[in-house]
Amino acid sequence: MKAIAINGSPRRGWNTELLLQQALSGAADAGAQAELIQLSDLSFSGCRSCFACKRAGAETGRCMWKDDLQPVLDEMLTADAVFMGSPIYLGNVSGMMYCLMERLVFSLLSYDDYSKRLFHGHVNACFFFTMNAPESYADACYSGMMKQYADAMKRLGGSSEYYAACDTLQFEDYSRFAAGSFDEAHKRGVRAEQFPKDLQAAYDIGFRLVKSGSAS
Repeated sequence: MKAIAINGSPRRGWNTELLLQQALSGAADAGAQAELIQLSDLSFSGCRSCFACKRAGAETGRCMWKDDLQPVLDEMLTADAVFMGSPIYLGNVSGMMYCLMERLVFSLLSYDDYSKRLFHGHVNACFFFTMNAPESYADACYSGMMKQYADAMKRLGGSSEYYAACDTLQFEDYSRFAAGSFDEAHKRGVRAEQFPKDLQAAYDIGFRLVKSGSAS
């Protein structure tokens, strides 16, 4: 069994990566080999519109553009569970994560039949989102977007879900930044009370998705 977590945040050791690490810990306890991939370490772009994945007779379901991302995309297709993680920037995933999703989803999309599956494996997936916004705002403004990304991962043939960690702590020291819109005391309270629950939820998801994959 193999589980891969892909960090779409440029920040190391913060909210997104901490959730992914817990998901991997749960996956490892369920018997999977666990690996964390940092997108910020890689040099890559979004879809180059080369259409190599759509050429007649070509290998389908696989991005052909050769850069640092191609082996990551290939590795995702051989995993039993994939955990994606991204902060919310300007109402969407990070630019790095968006580029990955372009490359992944477009290569899995058939121009002959949009309902056709080009990948016949079974990879369970969870998309973890982190954000400054409170849960009520996330539900009202981001839930559709988050569900869309989770639904896109269904092209990997397994179950797919998402988890949102809201109202997160953004800085160790708020006094160093012009961030008057945020109440530091409130943020630290959420960090102390809610974020441990988010971490436990990530662990549980990692454990469950690997266990359900091994039983399929």
